[in-house]
Amino acid sequence: MTDIARLAGVSTSTVSRALAESPLIPATTRRQIQQIAIDHGYVIDQRGQRLRSNRTRTICVAIPLGHEADQLISDPFFLQLFGHLADEISARHYDVLLSRIPSPAPGWLVRHVQSQKADGYIIVGQSNQHEEINAAARAFLPLVVWGAHLPEQAYCSVGSDNVGGARAAVDALLQAGRRRIVFLGATALPEIQMRLRGYMNALERAGIPVDEDLIQPAHFTGDTALAAVQGLIARGIAFDAVFAASDVIALGALRALQTSGVQVPTDVSVIGFDDLDLAEHSHPRLTTVRQDLKHGAAALVEFLFRRLEGEETPSATLPVRIVRRDSL
Repeated sequence: MTDIARLAGVSTSTVSRALAESPLIPATTRRQIQQIAIDHGYVIDQRGQRLRSNRTRTICVAIPLGHEADQLISDPFFLQLFGHLADEISARHYDVLLSRIPSPAPGWLVRHVQSQKADGYIIVGQSNQHEEINAAARAFLPLVVWGAHLPEQAYCSVGSDNVGGARAAVDALLQAGRRRIVFLGATALPEIQMRLRGYMNALERAGIPVDEDLIQPAHFTGDTALAAVQGLIARGIAFDAVFAASDVIALGALRALQTSGVQVPTDVSVIGFDDLDLAEHSHPRLTTVRQDLKHGAAALVEFLFRRLEGEETPSATLPVRIVRRDSL
């Protein structure tokens, strides 16, 4: 920078401001300095600049997978939400660090924060890491979570109305005349627990007993849902509808029904949860509960940047709605 200043006949502080596009430096002087820098191959040392400002200008998006170490970031839900998050973060001229945490060890998030690799953290899904996230949030303000709002929660979360969305899905199935409704999902996870609660609430309000045989575990992969539905058919357990806790799970159920010769929706109706892009392109097209991931990503980033400025932000629960297609 000293060499550029000598060649331009200005001070080093003027060079610094010109290369940072400061309006305090006249446009002609800025262009002259910038051209000299280009001609001599000068590049700003971003690491030094960040060290001086005590900011990395990086946001970490972390995905803990304590519940399912083999789940991939290529999962359609992660890809769609991450795309929206990356758009929002880059619009604020920050970089994104993506961190997948399979089998998280105790204290993993506190250590990650202490590494100072990022200025703020967005955690996608609580998995089984609620207490780990709580521990980090008590000492580190710029941290927000996509997930369910839980009792004694120390962190700011943004998530959908999981109970209300599931209740609406089951109500739609009941209105279509369905009475033997399967629930498919990984019920150990907070968001899925709430979707199960909404499923049970809807059945109870309709005076239909909850049949434990119809509550089947399925992880966020199509194969586990396919196996669960095939198992129900093989055991002769009667059902006329499936409410799946995600669209990927719902598509696995559709595949199992179709390979078994069951007609959808004539014989069995299917509703998913998410309204991912792939729901529109399945056959039949998937009826699902839409959670607005673009709006959710915008809220997460807005809350995080307010927290970077020292503000305490509340949690938010976003509304959902049924998107009716051909599987109902």
